[in-house]
Amino acid sequence: MSAPGLRRRNGNRSDLPLTADINVTSLVDVAFTLLVIFIITAPILQGGIEVDVPRADVQPLTAEDEPFFVTVLRDGTVFVEDSPTTVEEFETSFAQLAEAGGFERVYLRADSLAAWGPVLKVIATLSRAQVVFGLVGEPYSDRRP
Repeated sequence: MSAPGLRRRNGNRSDLPLTADINVTSLVDVAFTLLVIFIITAPILQGGIEVDVPRADVQPLTAEDEPFFVTVLRDGTVFVEDSPTTVEEFETSFAQLAEAGGFERVYLRADSLAAWGPVLKVIATLSRAQVVFGLVGEPYSDRRP
């Protein structure tokens, strides 16, 4: 008995060869599409607040520091980690946050074009709360002083 779809020629099976190839064109298309999506979305997923800190001869932060960031933007907006607040709200609430928080050090990131007034108020608030804090700067790329 012959298999369905096969024709007999002179009593022999068909001379059509069987091919066991897998068409991977669609698999490659999907892989490249996912690669492009990841390349586009990876910078977006990094998160954080975009701030242009001033350049100085500074040492990079290490991973063991477990940073707690306070950020001052150009317009005077203060971010405690990723939460926006005003300078006045920061001055009234940071002391309670420092008592409740378990952070060892606060890193202050201020935009290089931020007004000095809000930055100074944030520094004074950190000092009154008696927390250890440091200022964040961008290291020179050519290591000049």
